[in-house]
Amino acid sequence: ASGGLTLLFILLLSIVAGTVALERFFRFTRKEIAPVGLVSSVEKLWQEKSFESLEYMLAKQASTLGRVMLFIVKHRNSTREIISTGAGDIASMEIRHQLQKTYPLAVVATIAPILGLLGTVFGMIEAFHVVAYSGELGDPALLADGISKALTTTAAGLVVALPSLGLHHYFKNRAVMYSLFIEKQVNDVINDW
Repeated sequence: ASGGLTLLFILLLSIVAGTVALERFFRFTRKEIAPVGLVSSVEKLWQEKSFESLEYMLAKQASTLGRVMLFIVKHRNSTREIISTGAGDIASMEIRHQLQKTYPLAVVATIAPILGLLGTVFGMIEAFHVVAYSGELGDPALLADGISKALTTTAAGLVVALPSLGLHHYFKNRAVMYSLFIEKQVNDVINDW
């Protein structure tokens, strides 16, 4: 209550950050991007030359690696350069799409401390108005109370911004790791075939 309207906006930003983080923890997983065992299943069917079964299995896959493998299987008669470029484009686009979903965390990490600072400035102005209207120097307790309330918004902004920034970098790093894993898998498959 002492933070006023600014603190309400910071609270809303914390809800946005929490929602985005939860969604990313549940939807940006290894299973969704590059499931374990997919490549070995693909290699088995590839060696058996069961291309229709392979396409059917990969079409049902809801993962980035599955879509990349499907592209490779469908274009198996193309040159290595075409397959490599196409597979890389699919993987890159999907990883960027996943990474874009973490962007709100960066926005919250940027806006929350600025809102906190704005709340502090408004609080300081109000505190000095109280001292000015009380006459003389006023009661130092009035000034201290006003400053205390003002700094509440700065603290709240930082409390929201720091985890948001940390989570943004965590998911950004996760995207890079998944991207490298997919790239390695695709290169291994292309070289083996």
